[in-house]
Amino acid sequence: MSDFRQPGPPVRRRLDCVTRTAEYEKTHEDGRYEAVRSRDARFDGAFFFAVETTGIYCRPSCPAVTPKRDNVRFFPTAAAAQGSGFRACRRCRPDAVPGSADWNVRADVVGRAMRLIGDGVVDREGVAGLAVRLGYSARQVQRQLTAEVGAGPVALARAQRAHTARVLLQTTALPVTEIAFASGFASVRQFNDTIRAVYAATPSELRAAAPARDRAARRTATPTAGVPLRLAHRGPYQPGPVFDLLQREAVAGIEEVSGAPGHRVYRRTLRLPYGTGIVAVQERPGRPGGPDRAGRTGSGGWLEARLHLTDLRDLTTSVQRLRRLFDLDADPYAVDERLGADPRLAPLVAARPGLRSPGTADPDELAVRALVGRAEAERLVQRYGKALDAPCGTLTHLFPEPAVLAEAAPDGAPGALAAALADGAVRLDPGADRDDAERALLAVPGLDARTVAVVRTRALGDPDVAPPGPAVPDTWRPWRSYALNHLRAAGEWENDR
Repeated sequence: MSDFRQPGPPVRRRLDCVTRTAEYEKTHEDGRYEAVRSRDARFDGAFFFAVETTGIYCRPSCPAVTPKRDNVRFFPTAAAAQGSGFRACRRCRPDAVPGSADWNVRADVVGRAMRLIGDGVVDREGVAGLAVRLGYSARQVQRQLTAEVGAGPVALARAQRAHTARVLLQTTALPVTEIAFASGFASVRQFNDTIRAVYAATPSELRAAAPARDRAARRTATPTAGVPLRLAHRGPYQPGPVFDLLQREAVAGIEEVSGAPGHRVYRRTLRLPYGTGIVAVQERPGRPGGPDRAGRTGSGGWLEARLHLTDLRDLTTSVQRLRRLFDLDADPYAVDERLGADPRLAPLVAARPGLRSPGTADPDELAVRALVGRAEAERLVQRYGKALDAPCGTLTHLFPEPAVLAEAAPDGAPGALAAALADGAVRLDPGADRDDAERALLAVPGLDARTVAVVRTRALGDPDVAPPGPAVPDTWRPWRSYALNHLRAAGEWENDR
């Protein structure tokens, strides 16, 4: 029998629950409004707000005049705001914020789905392909995403395509028709309709309205010069330790790091769904994350990057992989607040606010490299790696695919791991279940717990991994991966690679 048909107490319990939920939502939204009123960039990407009187949605740090509270609505994603009929603010460009840190931290189906959508799975395989990768029905995926983030997989992918299109329109001189298909749209008409709906402008008008720095980039952007990008991050960022790690690990033929510390450039080759790519990312001095000239607190910054792609349909995927490599969607405020409360870590956090936990641009490659080491990885590249059609300086190859390694060198632990990756027994893609992946890795002959911990941290982006060895306090949860990076940076923890 329904609660609404039962006498007295059950009804009161339900009404009490509804009342408490309503009170919680009001308090929660009042806190969000305070973030908007103070233009707090720490919440950029965590939520969006829309103004009913203007029909525009913004990031919390938008420098425009703060709207009245009664006119404001809040949304968990840009796609949810767009689905409610709001268009993106041209001043704060809410589609360009760092991604929500939740999706990289969480291991549930919604977090895994968001990572896969970011990697372009819906564009390539449709909702059905997304559902298969998650092990759920398409209806279940639609229902869970809509309930939690306010939009289904198609709407989320559409918002991502619109952002990719805006980047290409404003930073390249490519013809509009090429941009439409490079962004993932099925037709020029669909592309035009989406751009009008999201930005209240035609593609030509959006291109003409590009900021001065984007117009300057567009004049220098050519097919050979690549696509210039700014990879945004929230709060402080310590590029030095990240570039130090990349320089120590760089595998000749697929990676290189050049320049003096503080001004280094990391370059590498990428294997992508539609083709190949070469990326260059510049080291940039970190910012403290304090108020900026517009009065926004917690302002972040960006890393300058340039992408050379054989097929522009890979732009979204390559950007997401770089974001995971450099851990650009992390929430440094949450991490530093928790770890900074620990007496041992407090001085380390104060010395390096915003220290990140780097990931990888290719999870399968990372797993093999974690097992065999740098020297052997270089030998594998030269012997089994695919040569680029157009080498660029020292970048000459792609790292060999697991199937190639499994066939060419089937013996030993490397061969067993390559075979498991090739046949899907071990899955390390953005939608993989971390616990399942760890169990599958431990079942591969020759892989020990320490190597698996490295793979879980770097390839699967788990922020809370403690490798075997000295006890790691539970008080460092859920950021033990970051805590150990602080200890490594300070020379208090041995490298586990």
